[in-house]
Amino acid sequence: MPESIVIERLEFRGRCGVTAEERAHPQRLAVDVELQRPSELPDLDDQLGPAIDYAAVARRLVEVGTAQDCRLLETMAEQFLKMLFEEFPIEHAKLWLRKLHPPINLVTGSVGVTVERTRQAHQARYDDHAPARLLVEQLHRLPSGTALDVAAGNGRHSLFLACHGYQVHAIDRDAAALEQLITSARSRACDRITTQVVDLEQPPPSEPRLGKERYDVIVVFFYLYRPLFPSLLEALKPGGMLVYETFTIDNHVHYHHPKRREFCLDSNELLNLASGLQILHYDEGRRPDRPMYTAQLVARKSS
Repeated sequence: MPESIVIERLEFRGRCGVTAEERAHPQRLAVDVELQRPSELPDLDDQLGPAIDYAAVARRLVEVGTAQDCRLLETMAEQFLKMLFEEFPIEHAKLWLRKLHPPINLVTGSVGVTVERTRQAHQARYDDHAPARLLVEQLHRLPSGTALDVAAGNGRHSLFLACHGYQVHAIDRDAAALEQLITSARSRACDRITTQVVDLEQPPPSEPRLGKERYDVIVVFFYLYRPLFPSLLEALKPGGMLVYETFTIDNHVHYHHPKRREFCLDSNELLNLASGLQILHYDEGRRPDRPMYTAQLVARKSS
């Protein structure tokens, strides 16, 4: 059975109430959470790496809860779930959020809501914001330090890595998306992310350069530009790791996405593109949690 961590009766003062008068003054709230690690993670063996940091969970719950001004407890509970799945390597979450002294006659105890959700259900609801399952499951084996997020988009992977202590450099050709990423980082009081507008495919055609031995981790999700691979490998520090996932040709055949065949990997092509790295994880096929065919790779540069 997957391990769980439980936090009981985490108390804070938050603004939640149907009327403006009730929301005008923070009131005592409490939340209980039970979180499960993915079953794919290794045994803890008394090591912090693959564990869920319950102190960090508690701190973030209080930060999110005290920042809210909402009418419904359900709204606050949803913000808690969104944060938990986006920032921590969990597979299942259950929480009980309640007002300890509700302004209701005859109620001598608390009133609240319970919510339970799996990562699969969360991703179906927030597909554009949750980090990829591959990154969550492989986080425990990645070296700490600096990270490069290639084709970062709205920064879901940058934010996830920054929340786990990485100094992240996010690049994308979409300036508006990177601006949104900075806004999201500021809302979390996160100063570990820098951004750069870069068009890696800008002519004249030449091999794009990302620096030499600069990053401990490089992540690339759902972006394929084959001339980029030599630069990706060059930019990794010795012992650094590449995490890569994108569509295979089977996705084009079954779902007609991407529309252009050249944006999809052929069978075993990702292994060839990453040749020279030590392969730690490789999987190719239809994803059990989402209707798509991808190739996934985690590989290390030799020291």
